[in-house]
Amino acid sequence: MRTIQTTLLAASLALGLAACGSPQDGYDEAATPPAGPASTPADIASGMTTAPAAHTVAVLSATEGNSVTGEIAFAAVDGGVAITGQVNGLPPGSEHGFHVHETGDCSAPDGTSAGGHFNPAATAHGRIGSDEHHVGDTDNLMSDDTGVAVIDTRLQGATLADGAPTDVLGRAVIVHADPDDYTTQPTGNAGARLACGVITQAM
Repeated sequence: MRTIQTTLLAASLALGLAACGSPQDGYDEAATPPAGPASTPADIASGMTTAPAAHTVAVLSATEGNSVTGEIAFAAVDGGVAITGQVNGLPPGSEHGFHVHETGDCSAPDGTSAGGHFNPAATAHGRIGSDEHHVGDTDNLMSDDTGVAVIDTRLQGATLADGAPTDVLGRAVIVHADPDDYTTQPTGNAGARLACGVITQAM
């Protein structure tokens, strides 16, 4: 009798162990991916402090009655600020004055809210590279036969995002209707303002 009881007990234990080791309720261990390594405090701290680098741009919007647009990037370089980008909607094969102006305000329909050329040293207007010129002076834009002007120029003596009197961040960029003659004071006789954009930092 004791032998039968022992055998039944052993059989019950075997069945219980088998049930514990088998999949239940559709759960499939093989289909569950292994857990990855846990994040360390250093990983978490790094993730909290990492952010996209700021870049400095001016998005040009057309003034009233015009259709000139574009986007221009600015970068600090030795001796000044490099300007790259593209202006669209110009007359094909045309030349246009292009300056940084003193006030970062494009609200006026004709762009005059941007004020005059950015000129912190109160010098005469002229061509970049000459003895005298405004910090906001740069070379004219030239459009191709589709009315697009590709920009690759610089501002001499300007700085970017350093809070100095020569800092162009927060100021306006203007594309003019006519070419700058680099001589007429104080604007080079560059004519009306076709487009305006404020130099800002974005993520």
